[in-house]
Amino acid sequence: APLGIPPLHLLVDPRRAARGRRDVEMVLAKPAGDPVVDHRPHKGDRAAFETELIRTIDAAEPDILCLAGFMRILTEGFTGHYAGRMLNIHPSLLPKYRGLHTHARAIEAGDTVAGCTVHEVTAELDGGPILGQARVPVRPDDTPETLAARVLTQEHRLYPEALRRFALGDRTRFDLPTG
Repeated sequence: APLGIPPLHLLVDPRRAARGRRDVEMVLAKPAGDPVVDHRPHKGDRAAFETELIRTIDAAEPDILCLAGFMRILTEGFTGHYAGRMLNIHPSLLPKYRGLHTHARAIEAGDTVAGCTVHEVTAELDGGPILGQARVPVRPDDTPETLAARVLTQEHRLYPEALRRFALGDRTRFDLPTG
């Protein structure tokens, strides 16, 4: 593996993907037979779901957890269990526009620049230390969808670089050149 960083494997529940859902159930760094923890059997029991997540994740013994499109608010117990080892990518220039509908909110606010952020995950929603950001211009004719497409391109540049730096112990904040 380059720079001694093990490969990452992204798991998407194919049943949900086949129905047009884009959410990711779980990311684990294991090569074959990767388990997927489905939230549906827990029917709103967040504690049971997170207990199952912790059991599954801990069995894999990952050094770093990378969230992308997970779309679940994690409790302080869960985030504390993985403190300093969990990253997330968010489609705004945090601290602006935490949570959902970031592109529409940037356009509605008249922002001229938008982007994405990789940050450490803490119990505060989208509030952990910022590791890196990438910016894109907001164009006068942008819709949330066109802006999201350009931001996504930058996410694909930003996340690998932020992960590389984090894995090497570098938590210094950085910015990618405007894309």
